[in-house]
Amino acid sequence: MRSLILLIGSLITATAAERPNIVFIFSDDHALQAISAYGGRFKDIAPTPNIDKLAKQGAIFERSYCTNSICGPSRAVIQTGKHSHINGFIDNDNGRFDGSQPTFPKYLQKAGYQTAIIGKWHLVTQPQGFDHWEILPGQGSYYNPDFIQKDGGTKRFPGYCTDIITDKALDWLKTGRDKSKPFVLMCQQKAPHRNWSPAERHYKLFDGMDMPEPESLFDDYSGRSKLLGEQQMTIARHMMWANDSKLPGKPRNDTFLGGANGEFMRMDPEQKKAYEEAYRSENENLLARLEAGSIDDKELTRWKYQRYIKNYLRCVRAVDEGVGKLLDYLDESGLAENTIVIYSSDQGFYLGEHGWYDKRWMFEESLAMPFLIRWPGVVKPGTRSQALIQNLDYAPTFLDAAGVEVPSDMQGRSLLPVLKNEGKAPADWRKAIYYSYSGERTHNVAAHDGVRNDRYKLFHLPKTDEWQLFDLEKDPQELKSVHAESSYAPVLAEMKTIYQNLRQQYRVK
Repeated sequence: MRSLILLIGSLITATAAERPNIVFIFSDDHALQAISAYGGRFKDIAPTPNIDKLAKQGAIFERSYCTNSICGPSRAVIQTGKHSHINGFIDNDNGRFDGSQPTFPKYLQKAGYQTAIIGKWHLVTQPQGFDHWEILPGQGSYYNPDFIQKDGGTKRFPGYCTDIITDKALDWLKTGRDKSKPFVLMCQQKAPHRNWSPAERHYKLFDGMDMPEPESLFDDYSGRSKLLGEQQMTIARHMMWANDSKLPGKPRNDTFLGGANGEFMRMDPEQKKAYEEAYRSENENLLARLEAGSIDDKELTRWKYQRYIKNYLRCVRAVDEGVGKLLDYLDESGLAENTIVIYSSDQGFYLGEHGWYDKRWMFEESLAMPFLIRWPGVVKPGTRSQALIQNLDYAPTFLDAAGVEVPSDMQGRSLLPVLKNEGKAPADWRKAIYYSYSGERTHNVAAHDGVRNDRYKLFHLPKTDEWQLFDLEKDPQELKSVHAESSYAPVLAEMKTIYQNLRQQYRVK
């Protein structure tokens, strides 16, 4: 009898040991255009070699989309595997995550996993379902950030936020976890969220270079709803003088908005000195041109774009370096062989497309979110998948990978059938995705919801009761809605049917 008990015990232990660990690296507002594995205009200028490793050693999903292109709602969807209208966190204006509801960390805890989240949380209430957590308050800060501790206290840490989050994640992996248990670690970066403040070592990165502009930088929004022109997130007229453009003093041009640079105010004297010195020459040159009236609005927009995109990509560089440190440790420690590593972000971002920064609108640059995964022995290296996936699918995937039954009320689907099929979607996989944005006060982007399949995108604007239909094969930049063209009438009817069916499936009221 004793030998039988020992045998059963050893089998249970072996099974537990074989369950994969999960390292989920998550950034904020990371556009596909700024990940070289996805291609795009920055792939040779600003490569991301460490994130790219996941594509080479695992899989990259080229049709990965969010359900609601806003930071908090996206995170709530990932926690629950349910759309915003079901999990209750619809927007950042009034959103407050109900942590008492079922979440994938709670299910994994119950199954014997150790769970940790470090970095940006942005769900207002304190995390539940985590054995260890240390989170940024709200959006958090780039320089000398504060972290809320699990005991409720707050501590400030000197340095750069991306590096600190990476180091804290590494420390937990090395010394903070129970090494007898499988684990899930959510390492969640603030970067490259606005106000795009780089690490000091990257201040001069890309200096002297002209970053390529998107073709639609000066989009006039013709051929689409007039509501597109009412948003307030253009590079031309809605960027802040100090906070976004890193210019000194108060605005000296009426195309800039005012407001202080809160990140600069957090710096110590040495940090401020390095920061001011890094931007001084370019700032003085612009100020002289403004004073002399030798720069017109179009040239100024181009200057703002260059300042914005360089700082954004500088922030990405530190994120990529952090990914490299985590991958190196997993390899060196021997954990890599039984650890799933995922890189993703809460949504995409406009890097000047349509003249915009930020997200929200259901155009590709905002709708698309990165998803790269390495899982030795399961995911074939070099896989590029065209399967339609969403952040809705993350929770079911984590549970399925851990051998935990996926609850029937989760609205996403496990990606394991796709991952085990070399990225190919099984016959019963979804043929379209559903998206909904409620219309926050911030940036004045109109509420809309819609669907996307492998070629077409349809969305509805309740404010004006308009439909917008885009043929992504013929018009990948989404510059003209074809909803009123007679030749597209059958497509419009089909997409409206898909729209109604998905609203019904996901219980949208």
